[in-house]
Order: sequence, then structure tokens, then C-alpha cells
Amino acid sequence: MSLAIVAKLSVAPDKAQAFEQAFQEMAQLVQAEEPGCLLYALCRDEKTPGIYWVMEQYRDQEARDAHGRSEGFRNAAQKLGPFMAGNMEMHLCAVCENAGFNRG
Repeated sequence: MSLAIVAKLSVAPDKAQAFEQAFQEMAQLVQAEEPGCLLYALCRDEKTPGIYWVMEQYRDQEARDAHGRSEGFRNAAQKLGPFMAGNMEMHLCAVCENAGFNRG
């Protein structure tokens, strides 16, 4: 069963562009080093400046655990700290099989 994370991030609105660039660098690292990560997408909230949603999907628990243990990910994630304007909200989810689609 694949697993997902949906995270809400609050970013200082005047730092949004730099945050997006730093996140892109982290996403490239995740793509290159974590084959069990099926989706890693940053979404900008259309109604509230500075609010971002991160959608992540992992092949299984082992892949999700590997993401958190990755030294490269941890180093890249630390670079995001200066852009944050509040605490992250994170929701861990099990992906419902046969209740959607994946074009990947």
C-alpha cells in the first residue's frame, strides 16, 4: 500500500520566491536519490499568500522512512528554515487503493 503526506507550510510572503527556488533544489535531490518517492509536489495556496501545500506519495513505509533518514534531504530541508513563518502541519495518510488514478 502506498503512503502519502500532505503538509501545510507557512512562508513569509516576502520570501516566497526564494523559498520556491530552495524547495525546487530539494525536490531535485529527492527525485535523484529516492526511487521510492512517487510524488513530491509543492503547491501555492491561491487564496492565502505565504501558504504552501506539499504533496508526497511513497511506494511503501520503507520508502517513506528512507525519506526522513536521507542525509541529503535533511541538509536541503534545513535551508528552508529561514523562509518559514510558522509551524508546519503534517498529515500522514494511507492512499486508498482503486479510489483514484495515477498517470505516473
